[in-house]
Amino acid sequence: MQLRYSFRLYPDAGQRMALARAFGCSRVVFNDAVRAREDSRKAGQPFPTAGELSRKLITEAKRTAGRSWLGEVSAVVLQQSLRDAETAYRNFFASLKGTRKGPKTGPPRFKSRKDARQSVRFTANARWHITGTGRLNLPKIGAVKVKWSRTLPATPTSVTVVKDAADRYFASFVIDTDPAADQARMPATDHTIGIDLGLTHFAVLSDGTKIDSPRFLRRAEKKLKKAQKELARKQKGSKNRAKARLKVARANAKVTDARREFHHQLSTRLISENQGIAVEDLSVKALARTRLAKSVHDAGWASFIGMLAYKAERYGRTLVTIGRFEPTSQTCSTCGAKDGPKPLNVREWTCSACGTVHDRDHNAALNVKQAAGLAVSACGAPVRPGVIPAQREETGSHGFPTEPRAA
Repeated sequence: MQLRYSFRLYPDAGQRMALARAFGCSRVVFNDAVRAREDSRKAGQPFPTAGELSRKLITEAKRTAGRSWLGEVSAVVLQQSLRDAETAYRNFFASLKGTRKGPKTGPPRFKSRKDARQSVRFTANARWHITGTGRLNLPKIGAVKVKWSRTLPATPTSVTVVKDAADRYFASFVIDTDPAADQARMPATDHTIGIDLGLTHFAVLSDGTKIDSPRFLRRAEKKLKKAQKELARKQKGSKNRAKARLKVARANAKVTDARREFHHQLSTRLISENQGIAVEDLSVKALARTRLAKSVHDAGWASFIGMLAYKAERYGRTLVTIGRFEPTSQTCSTCGAKDGPKPLNVREWTCSACGTVHDRDHNAALNVKQAAGLAVSACGAPVRPGVIPAQREETGSHGFPTEPRAA
């Protein structure tokens, strides 16, 4: 499977200018491709092919006075920008037909220099390489300093240079992992676990372990409130406003990075200790429309389950997701009697059938494990006949890094 390994970059002043040029040229080519397709659609003509766009928007455009500066960056960057536009349209049409999984996607929009995230991609034919001193040598940019937090397990197939809203630069490498080597790193075990995700505790395991919720956003709210208040008081378009915006972005990035690191450490621990893991399919979007919205977003359940999914596939583990309508909080895990719904403030309850006193979250974790077929019921028979292998998650999304970034 393919994974991304991200490392922090520290370009100097000249390299920052070269990267800004590359970001700008890539953005212009992308916007030109979207505009050409939109003009063809409005005129009722067939969409131009990728070859026609490449010839018109790159090769011929470089010879004009208005686009001659496209020659100042690597041609690979411009070609990859055209490919991104093609992929965006392909995803849009697949979403319209209903053949693409996930939420509906809209048509590609024009990129802006004010977008929080800027990126360019270099493939192998761009002849980028890692120097003997550990720097990343990029065409027409130079050898950029990299903070290597670990070694790359294989030769990368491409590298994407990303600038985020906090004015930080990252190099994101695409790696083809070796399944045999990955599974050898995690020896097989006979342990299985059920997980009940919540807000009072981030996760309660079926073995009784309770993992506290760090509440990264709640802890940083005071600092964020102060930074956002300072930003609101700055004059629009001023340099002081730009500095205040950067301060807010860095504060938010610190919260995001801390949450992601917590998810990575916990998911890796659970994957390494258990052969089978059961979780509940939570409706995060619905919960995010309630009064608990801020706490739900702060917990980041969807990101955590996504990490469990790709790590389970990578290391040969089994991840089972049970339906969200399974009455895990209403059913006695000892006798199986359904005791009805209970308000959220009820954290302990006694089964009316067998008299067992249950901790609400621990009981739910036990029921999640049983409903997934990773445990046996009171009569000794499996609740479900077997387990379902984890589905492969899409890799390569920068919004959801598959490995923790370097600090």
